[in-house]
Amino acid sequence: MDIKRRLKLLFPDIYIWSSTRQIRRHASMNEEEVRREISRLYSYYLHRNLDWNNLRSYTEKMQWKKLYYINPLEKTVSDKYAVRNWVAKKIGEEYLIPMLGVWDRFEDIDFNQLPDRFVLKTTHASANIIIVKDKDHFDKAMAALKFKLWLSIDYAYASFEMNYKDIPRRIIAEQYMEDRNGELPDYKFMCFDGKPYCCWVDQGRFTNHTRDIFDMDWNLMPFSQHFPNSGNPISKPANFEKMVEIATALAEGFAHVRVDLYNLDGKIYFGELTFCESSGFCEIDPIEYDNKMGEMWRLPIK
Repeated sequence: MDIKRRLKLLFPDIYIWSSTRQIRRHASMNEEEVRREISRLYSYYLHRNLDWNNLRSYTEKMQWKKLYYINPLEKTVSDKYAVRNWVAKKIGEEYLIPMLGVWDRFEDIDFNQLPDRFVLKTTHASANIIIVKDKDHFDKAMAALKFKLWLSIDYAYASFEMNYKDIPRRIIAEQYMEDRNGELPDYKFMCFDGKPYCCWVDQGRFTNHTRDIFDMDWNLMPFSQHFPNSGNPISKPANFEKMVEIATALAEGFAHVRVDLYNLDGKIYFGELTFCESSGFCEIDPIEYDNKMGEMWRLPIK
């Protein structure tokens, strides 16, 4: 089997989105070519055309934001290593998942110094993560292949999320986290002008991924984004107001940001800040909520 076919089988999503060939092509495009490529991707994923002269919905405005509206602070807080300092100053380091190390190359990692369970991720991208639950049965050769590919990619040009441009490419290890049920409850707060609008509750992130969306009074909202509802009742966390307080503090100063928090048996941890949710290429159904969030997102679009 040739290497190209093997890579496609091993990493189908990352290969499609971030092959070095595509990255080079994206990086060489001028502004008009980039807009045409974004329009093509938008039409492919959302099955409707993008009108750059009439951007109203959330997913439409996302395309403009990626290219033209980068808050300088976004680059710092999009770096999964540098953001830790910022979070510690903003809300306190007790909300950070303990870090076990940071390295420039996979080959530099001394696995003898790591516990039996841990998480590896890159600092300059999204979704480049390996969860190790048993170090003795961890396929280091496969992980080395993945990180070699991931670290070779300038993620900014994967789908033109320019807040990732020039972030140092490193690997960090974090403590493995789960609650008493073996889950990692994930709460994503969609914030506009520093105020949380709704909270997505993700479950089964690496098995059967579901997403339930609640308003700030913990009423299930009648729309979905990418993943189906769980169909099961989800209790409001006892410390939900504290989570809202933290999300509000972290969202301060940003026109829009998704603040991700974990809640493990009552202990809150920072996950990440996301400025380009799914790059604006995931359908929000029904579309009226795409439009509603678009109205809430105030951007200086001319």
